[in-house]
Amino acid sequence: MADIVLKNIYKRFDDFTAVKDLNLEIRDKEFLVLLGPSGCGKTTTLRMISGLELPSEGKILLDNEDVTFKRASRRDIAFVFQLFALYPHLTVYNNIAFPLKTQGVEKSKIDQEVKKIAKLLQIDHILNKKPKQLAGGDLQRVALGRGLVRKPKAMLLDEPIGTLDAKFREEMRTELKGLHIDSGSTTVYVTHDQVEAMDMGDRIAVMNHSVLQQVGEPHEVYSNPKNLFVAKFIGSPGMNFLETEAENSGGKLSLKYKGDGTKIELPDFLADKLNNHKELTGVTWGIRPEDVSIVSEGTANSVRGNVFIVENMGNHKIIDVKLQDGTMVRVRELPKTELNIGDNVSITFDMKMVRLFNTESGDSIMFQE
Repeated sequence: MADIVLKNIYKRFDDFTAVKDLNLEIRDKEFLVLLGPSGCGKTTTLRMISGLELPSEGKILLDNEDVTFKRASRRDIAFVFQLFALYPHLTVYNNIAFPLKTQGVEKSKIDQEVKKIAKLLQIDHILNKKPKQLAGGDLQRVALGRGLVRKPKAMLLDEPIGTLDAKFREEMRTELKGLHIDSGSTTVYVTHDQVEAMDMGDRIAVMNHSVLQQVGEPHEVYSNPKNLFVAKFIGSPGMNFLETEAENSGGKLSLKYKGDGTKIELPDFLADKLNNHKELTGVTWGIRPEDVSIVSEGTANSVRGNVFIVENMGNHKIIDVKLQDGTMVRVRELPKTELNIGDNVSITFDMKMVRLFNTESGDSIMFQE
């Protein structure tokens, strides 16, 4: 297996730039997820790694070899598409065997490798069936088997389970990660589903508007987002935001919530962060739902609102609190919490988990590499 390095990659289609100045290293045997909304450049990036698209600028290295302008067939990379792309007239056995046959591998070796992969994927009982006879999950396994059978240096997967139902997607996530571990392949996985990315990735590379926003392990991207886009895109439910402005009174730095003028006094470590950005006027306060608490009225550093929606999720409740200016804050509470729509409440925040952003630029003023 091998690492993959992308250096200063650009991809242009006439006047449209699909990927801008991308620098990314995918480590040997790593499961890296390219995550972002539709049209952000993640599939184009995958296609450039595979050789199906050539970059307009930049360099691609595979196992320290420059493959920037090599054909896909010369890169030793397997690509699994969202819609499987199986040969409908061939059996499962022959679909999996096809890459080996085109390489001129002897028949006995092909038989051995196909059966080995089929057993690993738990599809050895359907080798004589054709694609039209199979369910979606089995079709996906066959597509994966065809990619894995020739032991490629890297596996590229473009939203391979996006068309499956929710329960089956959950099962396939587990199977795909287990398969990655068993095969020891370097895997690049494209998805727009942040839950899928958090669940599967060793690291996540978040893209938006053709630009790489942040790369890191799931917990790093979740707890230390580099900018407002990453903070909003990662997490279910997503991060809450309050528009505030910095205010210094009597030597104590606080943030004033623009909605009702409530002042929230900052602990020293947050005040120090703001003091390093004295030019800031607008500060966006970010906090995850699990780090917000519903408290009694009058609690220090609390903001008032009323209960708008209560969602019972079984092992927890998500309570939407509507603040006086209409801002909605989502709170994760224990299932035994008893609140009704319209109840007046106050919310407070775990200061250790607060993240502060430059409202104008969107950049985190707390981000650390």
